[in-house]
Formats: sequence, C-alpha cells, structure tokens
Amino acid sequence: MSETDTYPDERVDQLMTVTEAALAKVLEVRNEEDDPAGLALRVSITGSQGVDYVYDLAFFEIAAAPEDDVRWEVDDLSFLIPAEDREKLAGATLDLPSNPTQGGLVIRNPNRPNPLGDIGTLELTGEIPEQVGQLIAERINPALASHGGYATLVGIEGSTAYVTMGGGCQGCSMSAATLTEGIRSAILEAVPEILEVVDATDHSAGENPFYS
Repeated sequence: MSETDTYPDERVDQLMTVTEAALAKVLEVRNEEDDPAGLALRVSITGSQGVDYVYDLAFFEIAAAPEDDVRWEVDDLSFLIPAEDREKLAGATLDLPSNPTQGGLVIRNPNRPNPLGDIGTLELTGEIPEQVGQLIAERINPALASHGGYATLVGIEGSTAYVTMGGGCQGCSMSAATLTEGIRSAILEAVPEILEVVDATDHSAGENPFYS
C-alpha cells in the first residue's frame, strides 16, 4: 500500500454524520482538484462566536496530515479532524443548508462552547445565596466584563436562582443564550443545591421585572 493508504495509521468509526447531499457536494468539489484520491476533507474548530463554534473546512493531503488527526472514511472520501477537536465535533452532522439558495455546507453540532470561557473553580462559603453571589462576583462577572456586561443575583426561591444581566449584555441578542449556556451551567455545577437558573431580565424594557 502507498503512504496515502496507511497514514494516519489509526482510523476510527465515523465521528461525524455526513448526509448524502453533503457527501455528493464535497466529492464534486474534490474531484476538480489535482490528485483527488490523495485528499481528505479536514474539519477543524478555529474559535467560537457566542454559543456556536466557528469551523474551517479545507482539503488536506492525507499523507501530510498530523499524526494525531482522527481519520475515517465515508464511501471513497476521507475525513480528518484534529485530535483536540474530537470531543467538540462528536455527534455533529455535515449537511447542506436548509435554505436551497444558501451555498456551502453547514455543521449541525449538538456541542456548544462555554461563551464565558474557562471560569475555573472557586471554593464557595456561606449560605446558598451567598455562594451564588460569590460565584457571580468572582468568576462570572470578570468573564462578562470583556463584553461590557455583568450579572446580578436578584433572588432564590427554593432550588431556583433568578439572575439579571446588565451593561453591555442587557438587551443583547446573545445575552439569553449566554445566560443559559454559560452562567446557568456555571451555577449548577458549582452550587448543586440550585437546580434551575432563570433569566429575570426584561431585555426589551431594560428593566428587572422580578421582585419589582
């Protein structure tokens, strides 16, 4: 066998689902390249925007692929994914856009980045409201500061924490998603007594309708 046939050495089961329509489109484009049989479609994550990853899709010589790239085949097309993106892309689907007038490919990915980034760990003390407030003040708000925003705990009822967002986050189209994906997960993970986090901000009015 040639080097192209054997490199990378380890192949895996299909990591991403590839629809027939997407496969046909990729093969159509690849077959216009020189030595199409030696090319794989490499899918990588280049960053994040809000609660979605940003992707790069490009043809890559299989023989030159990094040794730790994940490789698998769909029909006669090879796919490559950087090792560091394996978990982030597991279970994703490569497809054509739902709107037929929109060109290119889309990746429907159930995995989401934390829009707050890595907020680290913190040893929380005091009663439950104090713990949530401490987490917001010392971890969440510093992460939100880069967006010119901040979060505030306005109350706890039972196992539910009510949080509002202000500053650059208030009224922002991404603020609800940021709360759900970032703040909510941070609070639920750090304070197990809290089972739900509710965004109590009135984003249209710029006011707090909770406990008014």
